[in-house]
Amino acid sequence: MKIPTALKHKPVIVSENYENVDGRSAYHSDAKGLSLGLAQWNDRGKVDISAKVWRYTGEKWSRQSEELPLHRVLDLAILICRAQAYFREAYRFPKLYDPDNPVIDRVGLQGDAMTISVCTDNKRIEEDLQLFRQALSNDDELLCERLQTLARLLKEMGY
Repeated sequence: MKIPTALKHKPVIVSENYENVDGRSAYHSDAKGLSLGLAQWNDRGKVDISAKVWRYTGEKWSRQSEELPLHRVLDLAILICRAQAYFREAYRFPKLYDPDNPVIDRVGLQGDAMTISVCTDNKRIEEDLQLFRQALSNDDELLCERLQTLARLLKEMGY
């Protein structure tokens, strides 16, 4: 299925078969494509690039399609990596986290740091941590394949 090009987000680089590789939803996903293109929020004279996940309901392109600035896509990748690393060691805590120190990491970015922590405001955090850990475990093969590919590409690029 072809990604629309007449909407506000202007695709430049696309993956139009994303539904075939969309994790556990592969081959039956409503996420039909990914694109990198000119952001829909661009103002005159100011151009930003964004990434977009294109969802299709079977009848029309969905308003649930998501568009993200590229730095946010990378920030999400950083968050995923830190979460995976954290859960490899979380078994050391009886509740899978330290209630007295819920901060997992502070990742330096742009002269400050992105604080990554367990969400202690979640009233069911202990149960949700168990569920999250299990979901990470269930998706380990999917995630590891993508992280290994990302690591190889970053190494090829000199990072």
